[in-house]
Amino acid sequence: MTELAQAHGLTLRQDYFGDPSAWKGLVDLLQDTFSIDVGIQDKFGGPDRGSMPFGYFDGEGRCIANFSAFSMPMMINGRAVKAAGYQSGAVRPEWRERGLYRDLMRRAFERTAAEGYELDLLLTDKPELYERYGFRTVPQHVFIAQMPKLQKSDRAARQLSLETPEDLHLIQTLLQNRQPVSERFAVIEQTEMFLLNACFNPAIRLTALGDDAVIAWTFDGATFWLLDVAGTAIPSLATILSALDVEPDRIEICFSPDRLDCEASIEPYEGYTVLMARGKAAGEITGPLILSPMAEF
Repeated sequence: MTELAQAHGLTLRQDYFGDPSAWKGLVDLLQDTFSIDVGIQDKFGGPDRGSMPFGYFDGEGRCIANFSAFSMPMMINGRAVKAAGYQSGAVRPEWRERGLYRDLMRRAFERTAAEGYELDLLLTDKPELYERYGFRTVPQHVFIAQMPKLQKSDRAARQLSLETPEDLHLIQTLLQNRQPVSERFAVIEQTEMFLLNACFNPAIRLTALGDDAVIAWTFDGATFWLLDVAGTAIPSLATILSALDVEPDRIEICFSPDRLDCEASIEPYEGYTVLMARGKAAGEITGPLILSPMAEF
């Protein structure tokens, strides 16, 4: 038992996602703190078993503080990088200012360092909290594409639903066997966050182009947002728009478009969180870039 746990009558647990009651404790903590339901993952096979959660639990089994690391391999400038993401950081209000969060962060950082991760990534609205640990803000930009010349599509486009088992299987298969959407900066594999983000935003459409690619996108009648492409090969922007049969006034691409065969300018990304990075591979990150919204965590 740690000194903190002993001092406050708590139990420190790690790698506890195999325990349904402990997993529910984290689900409740995040629901109470951020009003988000990560329990949705139970519909897709449960939480990421490769995740590395660290949490303090009280005598009633409630999770009162947590900080998790998880594997998030990245493609950065053509090189596969062993990267870790950090998420689910929360402390119940009545337990704050006792050093619990700081202790859990230290444990997660020590774990990933011991396992040889080259890069640490996180998203936060409080960057100053993490600067003391060596994290630095990575500027992000959206890519504004010129409208390509459309052509009659020979790719069958089909709307997908996460509620349909066959559709879910196709999405999961493509996510697990995807070509990174960008050579410059992209997730190599992270299935759970893609599915969770698709659930959190009902405006996101998932459309299959044959059985080779799933397009994540939104469209308000004027602006088309291309959020991500999960596929064994990345189709061009012209192929995507032709298959979806849309002709927007404005096209915003929310990942580096180097595989889309299109011309694009950049604009600063204005989100409520910032991307932060540290580690020996952090110096390899060069812009302009943006983390796909489907990979946000």
